[in-house]
Amino acid sequence: MIKVLFFASFREKLNCEQLTLEEGEYASLLSALKSQLAERGEHWREVMMSDRTLVAINQTMTRQDVTLQSGDEIAFFPPVTGG
Repeated sequence: MIKVLFFASFREKLNCEQLTLEEGEYASLLSALKSQLAERGEHWREVMMSDRTLVAINQTMTRQDVTLQSGDEIAFFPPVTGG
């Protein structure tokens, strides 16, 4: 099982705070999981396919394609702006 979290504007855009996916319901690579989620519709595609989407796995930011493990927590964040 993995937990997928969505934060800030992504949460509102997708109308989804989190997903729990069981073994066999999710792809084994982060890139494939993003493609799988993008198939859920236009808003999902915009979020998952954007080069600006930030991703953390187990609370560690990553930009690499990694292999997902049971128990992982994957979080998607919009780009952060400062002031």
